[in-house]
Amino acid sequence: MWQASRLSWALRGPRPVTRQTCRGLLTKAWAKGPSEPPLLEQTVGEQFASVVRQHGDRPAVISHHQRARVTYDQLDRDSNALALGLIKQGVKKGDRIAVSLGNNVEFATATYAAFKLGAILVPLNPGFNSPQVISALNHLEASHLIIGAETNLPRKEPRSNVPLLRELIPNLEGTRLQSEIVPSLKGLVLVNNSDGRIDTSVFKAGISYPQVVEEGMLGRALPDQGLHPDDIVNIQFTSGTTSMPKAACLSHRSILNNGNSIGDRMLLTEKDVVCCPPPLFHCFGCILGYMATATHGSAIVFPAETFHPLATLQCLSAYDCTALYGVPTMFVAEFELLAANPSLLPPGGFSSLRTGIAAGSSIPAEMMRKLHRVLNLTELTICYGMTETSPVSCMTTTDDPIAKRIDTVGRLLPHVEAKIVDPRDWTRALDVGERGELAVCGYNVMTGYWGDAARTAEVLVVDEEGRRWMHTGDEGEMDAEGYVRITGRIKDLIIKGGENIHPLEVENCLFAHAAVAEVAVVGLPDERYGEVVAAFVVRHEGAAVSADEVREWVKERLSHHLVPKFVFWVDTYPKTASGKIQKFKLREIGVDLLEKGQGLE
Repeated sequence: MWQASRLSWALRGPRPVTRQTCRGLLTKAWAKGPSEPPLLEQTVGEQFASVVRQHGDRPAVISHHQRARVTYDQLDRDSNALALGLIKQGVKKGDRIAVSLGNNVEFATATYAAFKLGAILVPLNPGFNSPQVISALNHLEASHLIIGAETNLPRKEPRSNVPLLRELIPNLEGTRLQSEIVPSLKGLVLVNNSDGRIDTSVFKAGISYPQVVEEGMLGRALPDQGLHPDDIVNIQFTSGTTSMPKAACLSHRSILNNGNSIGDRMLLTEKDVVCCPPPLFHCFGCILGYMATATHGSAIVFPAETFHPLATLQCLSAYDCTALYGVPTMFVAEFELLAANPSLLPPGGFSSLRTGIAAGSSIPAEMMRKLHRVLNLTELTICYGMTETSPVSCMTTTDDPIAKRIDTVGRLLPHVEAKIVDPRDWTRALDVGERGELAVCGYNVMTGYWGDAARTAEVLVVDEEGRRWMHTGDEGEMDAEGYVRITGRIKDLIIKGGENIHPLEVENCLFAHAAVAEVAVVGLPDERYGEVVAAFVVRHEGAAVSADEVREWVKERLSHHLVPKFVFWVDTYPKTASGKIQKFKLREIGVDLLEKGQGLE
């Protein structure tokens, strides 16, 4: 009965609401998401058990690169075995377990093992260097590390993790794990993903992943761990669009309900097959992907351990995928590959695709049209959120008007509240259509940053009614129907001679140019104006366009003050692991290039 009720609410979609009433149009930029369906008051493990009972024989995880297909029943049994094996390795409720793996069956299984055990899952970017790994482990006082023998990164040869492990544990061959550099570390679990290039059996200080599972299979049923929905179960390091990542603490309640609401809004069912190139160590992969599919009995497909455009396109046909996830840079790479290799497009097109999620940054109109036309993603949804909000706050529906899916990030998810406030006075909510800082309140707001009360207090503010508001640092506006439009980061705003310039406006204009594959716009210092517009442009292969042509393109379509003074030609951008462009690094690069006399051709 509840399932039918949930589906009916999903089909209706979110309704515009005001703070005072659930009817009519907004007058203030302050809205609440729907109050139905009710929140799930369960732990992740409890909800997963109900999905296994209903859909145990259906595929849960398909790992293309491992040629592996795991049903919900098998995932349940394997994660129980791994949890019991980890208990034998000394893991207990509340311990922080760091996982440094690509998208694979082992990571998928470890996720539910940790959630059932009540240990706190800490996904680490496998691309972290040793100082970053050491810093993360020490900051969280992690007790165990599950890590691959190799790290796979896009467009690079596999990287051995043995040097990193030797820094952590100098005597890897010894029978006792000792780490002076990370004193809290008590256990090391090795996943040998090296295709025989590395012999991990000699590293006696650790234990192999298969051995942990095998030892767990000898145990009884997983004992009750006394878990509560409000327990912290996941710590996510922020993706690092700034130089200082933080450790956001998320609960069973927050990630379970967020994933469930996302799946509802996509109208996912047990018949859906979701192709998920975004990484599991990021909220996009683990919550928008894995949690949204698992709460609905859908299957999730991992094309490769890391983003691989060819494998992604192959999976769409091989598994009759109905959904595709990605950030704009991923979609660009897929389109480039299809353009260079038309044979990759099946005779009937990608006819099984219908929906998916685009997130990370805005989707330009031309890209949206190509996603519809080339990939058949006519019900593509747009998500907005941040790690600190578990992560999604706003999302379009599968049938929102195309203009809303291009120009906005949709409306609020159920049980989420948001307002646009004056960046200089957080107590003042702005009117509909006014630009200000987006603040979010609800079940999805993090507990705080682990071990960092000061930085928590900078962004989490309790109002006079006792509600906790997460101030996102994103500039946006809300329309009368409750649709939210993100116009950029507050810190990314370019102020040229007193005029506010939103980089997104210039980026969308330039992206429509036939020669432009990718573009990022930042402000660079200028003696006369304070800041001026600089565009970092990636050209389509074989395309020819000059800096003057770029400027003229913008001049003909936008106001004169938005025309880039500087144009830099680049092959790629500094990005976070989830594909977001790190603009603070672009500014540094721009300043350096100007000192070398570049950018004024």
